[in-house]
Amino acid sequence: MLRKNNHHINNMGVVLTLLLFFLSFLLTHSAPQTALVTQLPGFSGTFPSKHYSGYVTLDESHGKKLFYYLVESQRNPAKDPVVLWLNGGPGCSSFDGFVYEHGPFNFEAATTKGGLPKLHLNPYSWSKVSNILYLDSPAGVGFSYSKNISDYTTGDLKTASDTHAFLLQWFGIYQEFASNPFFIAGESYAGIYVPTLAYEVVKGLDAGLKPVINFKGYMVGNGVTDEIFDGNALVPFAHGMGLISEELYHNVTNHCQGNYYDPINEDCEAYLRKVDQDVDGLNIYDILEPCYHGTDSKGQKKTNLKLPISFRKLGETNKPLPVRKRIYGRAWPLRAPVRAGIVPTWPELANSLGVPCIDDEVATSWLNNEAVRKAIHADEESVAGTWELCTSRISFDHDAGSMIPYHKNLTSRGYRALIYSGDHDMCVPYTGSEAWTRSVGYKVADEWRPWVCNDQVSGFTQGYEKNLTFLTVKGAGHTVPEYKPQEALYFYSQFLSAKPV
Repeated sequence: MLRKNNHHINNMGVVLTLLLFFLSFLLTHSAPQTALVTQLPGFSGTFPSKHYSGYVTLDESHGKKLFYYLVESQRNPAKDPVVLWLNGGPGCSSFDGFVYEHGPFNFEAATTKGGLPKLHLNPYSWSKVSNILYLDSPAGVGFSYSKNISDYTTGDLKTASDTHAFLLQWFGIYQEFASNPFFIAGESYAGIYVPTLAYEVVKGLDAGLKPVINFKGYMVGNGVTDEIFDGNALVPFAHGMGLISEELYHNVTNHCQGNYYDPINEDCEAYLRKVDQDVDGLNIYDILEPCYHGTDSKGQKKTNLKLPISFRKLGETNKPLPVRKRIYGRAWPLRAPVRAGIVPTWPELANSLGVPCIDDEVATSWLNNEAVRKAIHADEESVAGTWELCTSRISFDHDAGSMIPYHKNLTSRGYRALIYSGDHDMCVPYTGSEAWTRSVGYKVADEWRPWVCNDQVSGFTQGYEKNLTFLTVKGAGHTVPEYKPQEALYFYSQFLSAKPV
């Protein structure tokens, strides 16, 4: 009898152990199966890692929802960092990064009108080494929306607060990632989004908010940062790149006295207009690339066949989809730094300035396809609206000021920061980013030197104390991973691993 009871007790122990294991599994593997993406139109292979997508509701009464797409790491999702990616604008969807930059797929344009693009695995996807979370933010951008249009009036501080609220909910849903190192990354106007959000996350940690986010650091690429530094960046960039004459540089320097963003006299303004005229025909997003202007009588984009073959090939990459020749919706016109107050969206700028060479057909056609929207759990067009790379339905206020105090605060508290710049971007030139990182006043810990990828010098870097690093990417434009995918994956991997580039 005693033996039977012992046997029964042992069985009960096994059952209890299995039950506890099962409950533990549920608690630590809580990704909702309804969010699992099982297939994508245009892709016929097997996903190298799991994908999840859907909405997080921020305000039930308003029906305010933010859309996310998670690509799990192809290496070790349980241990690898979680990286939140934000595109800029303001008003631009983070599917920009997913489709054109570092997402899991390379897109090949459809061969027939109205057809879907073909998707191929991207050998340089950032999901090779991290879990990457693409977020459409704020509400009104991409697939994110609200049923109360008052939510479409927003700004830097509200966007940061809402995105922090999103993260707290998201980590509550995906509890298995709560202990993973967490980083925030973005480019262009996300030069504002990233540090303001990082500051909100740190405030939440100080306040003891749950779940605890294991925040480690952030990255900003060709990012808007400070009105003065951004506004003064173009003239030294144009001079250093040989785009303006020595005589013009001498005159503009003398008459403007180093203040190029807010002309102090009429002579200064006249010389600055001459600078603008000299560089006006260039591709603002990469001065090495051809810029195609307008269309021919058949509606086809014009190509300048008189350019040398070597020049026409500058836009080629090892991706099936060529680099866009001018990229709609990324940042700002020449010498127009982001100032305090209402920031015009890119569709508004396009109407007033006639931005040429708009080419986002691949993303637009794919993400507005009914089958694609269903596959990624995006609400119907009648509810969420048409997906646009950059929207005009938000009104956005730049109300956070300069980002330099944010960077000082975050790095002084031990959070790692990588500020990187494609060195041929004229939209947010590297000269401004190099100048403001130097202005923080930290001691140089790693003197200016080349960094190497694939046995080639791929750019230059300077490291400062408190884990602040500035890095250029040789030959890259405004959207670095679009131009230099292999090099971008390398420095991204090194940064996440806290290794020198």
